[in-house]
Amino acid sequence: MSSQPEPEVHVAGQQSPSGTPEGVDGGTRCDGDPGGCGCEDGGRYGGGGADGGKGGGGRPRRGGPGAGSAGGSGDGSGDRPGGGPSGPGERGRLRSAAAACTSLMALVATSLVAGPAVAKDAVSPCALPRTSAHHSLGLDTWNPAYPRPVRALDAVMVFLSFPDAEPHHTPERLAADHFPATSGFFERSSYGRFSLRPHPLRRWVEMPKESTAYGISRDWDAERRGSYLRDAFAAADAAVDFSRYDIVYLVADPDAPGVDSDATKVVNFDRPPRVDGVGIRRVVTVFERHPPDRNVLAHETGHVFDLPDLYHRPVDGRGDWDTHVGDWDVMGSQFGMAPDLFGWHKWKLGWLDGRAVRCVTGPELITLEPIAAPAPGGGLGTRLAVVRTGPGSALAVEARGAVGNDDGLCTEGVLIYRVRSDAASGSGPVEVVDTHPGSEACWDRSVYPELADAPLGVGETVTLAEERVRVEVTDRTPSGAWTVRIRSADDTPR
Repeated sequence: MSSQPEPEVHVAGQQSPSGTPEGVDGGTRCDGDPGGCGCEDGGRYGGGGADGGKGGGGRPRRGGPGAGSAGGSGDGSGDRPGGGPSGPGERGRLRSAAAACTSLMALVATSLVAGPAVAKDAVSPCALPRTSAHHSLGLDTWNPAYPRPVRALDAVMVFLSFPDAEPHHTPERLAADHFPATSGFFERSSYGRFSLRPHPLRRWVEMPKESTAYGISRDWDAERRGSYLRDAFAAADAAVDFSRYDIVYLVADPDAPGVDSDATKVVNFDRPPRVDGVGIRRVVTVFERHPPDRNVLAHETGHVFDLPDLYHRPVDGRGDWDTHVGDWDVMGSQFGMAPDLFGWHKWKLGWLDGRAVRCVTGPELITLEPIAAPAPGGGLGTRLAVVRTGPGSALAVEARGAVGNDDGLCTEGVLIYRVRSDAASGSGPVEVVDTHPGSEACWDRSVYPELADAPLGVGETVTLAEERVRVEVTDRTPSGAWTVRIRSADDTPR
């Protein structure tokens, strides 16, 4: 119930010349980001468009994000054209059995500097600086415009109906599409350090206009989007005290004729509207069909925590979207076989601390626990090894195993990826190193089979030429951890 006598959907009591409450139609700057930008990132797939569901042969279709739009910048979701996998011929290429040791020549920045194995403060030298890039992966400081998920956060789900449609499902049924699955994803990914507590409204809130009046689409007109958000807050204000919640999900009736499942987004406000006495910096607008895409809300909620899109968006929209990270993080693909967050993301969010992150400044032999494995008793062990390769770049090394959020992964082993803190969301802030560039795996399940077998196995070595770094997997322990040797490519093996 609102704590205000009347709905309050404006900024500091000010109105625009047209009478529209300022803040609701947003601006083109990303909230809280220095320098500003037009920011649209979000779900990889749109929840079943014209080419929806899965492509032929059972392989997940390769969808893509919705295009950006002005006015309340958003984190967008949408289908890619086409969809469906290639045939089994090329997709069925297997890794050569003779590849016991792989050497990969790649281009990056600087070299691994010889020195003491571990500095006293082993993490800070590898913590890249946060930049003005939208959703920068710099983690020397936290962007205070975003809630940091290191405590329990409360999320309200408001279910919006329209005069031109009678809902086919109850709010309880639609809430069950996303919870407890989304809470469970973050509970596992954070090793129990973060709890997402959903509070679904138990009744429909009717919007004042028909669904078709808002022009809902992934290329959403700014004025119509502002109208939708303004009406949603005003309609829900009598039933919801927004000041009690950290996250707001506005869930539209999926069967209303004007609802487009491609339009699921996180909308960031340059000028946060005030509702129930608090400024709302962003809102997740959900237009998913029933049932929705797997992990779609985990992806969108990741944006609420300042995580970037990791997919590659082709200029013409017709290329492959998954070339940067493949299946390896939910921020790259909500359909990925191994959707747990990268160790770098967990470090940024505060779930990995200095005891779990090893900053490598010289030759090291490290035992890495799988990034998705639970931490009984709170002991994480070492989960992430990092080599600083430049002022805004690093090489990250972590183990991935079939456990936790990664229980459906294709290939276990040691995954290597590059991180750039100056790359904006959707512009390649993370790129997985393909240590088996001549092969693929799991073409029938992977969103990008070329990277499905990216991890190194025991006895394999990869050399990254311009970083002058060599990574070798020497052993796997009975408990499932991986022993990794990281050294300069110039070092002579002993």
